[in-house]
Amino acid sequence: MINQNSKNRLNPKQYASLKAEIAAPYRGLRQFIYIAFGASGSIGAFIFFFQVLAGRNVESALPSLALQVAIVALMVFLWRWEQRRQPSPQSGKNPNS
Repeated sequence: MINQNSKNRLNPKQYASLKAEIAAPYRGLRQFIYIAFGASGSIGAFIFFFQVLAGRNVESALPSLALQVAIVALMVFLWRWEQRRQPSPQSGKNPNS
């Protein structure tokens, strides 16, 4: 028969990790996507900024620059939102006291 109390089989660190993954599934993957898309948008914004600055293809480079800046802003917003949603670890104190 299987022992019903499987919490005793895991050390506290593993249990806390599993509990955090249940609370926010795929959090690491989402953060990787935010970083990857933010970096891609930054590189694109850098390139399009210098195209506009040089005066080459301004008609097509300016909307592309705006799009890249919007992507970077969206990724920063999503990253901060993700960090705010993460429960902050309490230092053993009751916040109501």
